[in-house]
Amino acid sequence: MERITFKDAQGAYNALKIGQDYVDSHVDPKLKKLIQFRVSLINSCAYCLDMHYKEAMHEGIDPIKLISVGVWRETPYYSEKEQAVLAFAEHLTHMPAEVSSDDIHNELNKHFTKEEIANLTLAIIQINSWNRLVRSFGPTPGKFKVAAKQQAAAEA
Repeated sequence: MERITFKDAQGAYNALKIGQDYVDSHVDPKLKKLIQFRVSLINSCAYCLDMHYKEAMHEGIDPIKLISVGVWRETPYYSEKEQAVLAFAEHLTHMPAEVSSDDIHNELNKHFTKEEIANLTLAIIQINSWNRLVRSFGPTPGKFKVAAKQQAAAEA
């Protein structure tokens, strides 16, 4: 069975791209990269992990933060602000119906404005959407090149 590609779904790609452009201009790039990497790890999206690893290295993010993002609670590498964001990303990605989000918002409120929390929420929604789209389309991990980001996505 042949999977669809981004070439076959330009409307879906373009719709997500609009949201991503907003996130890219409203969320701290290093926090955004931690969100993208952690959520892609949770969602087992190999293509997105490849992409976000390469982008993070290009942006100068400390590799230890990416290597350890799956066990961030056990390491000293993350600031309280980063820990709050990672906990929020995990919470929204797993989204347990029976658990209130009050506690997670109490921690976020220590570090972010309401608008920043809304933007972080959108960043988490975006990467979850990209993960699901990419996993559905099945592009091959390892081919992403930072300099040709849009071209690589279109060819996937």
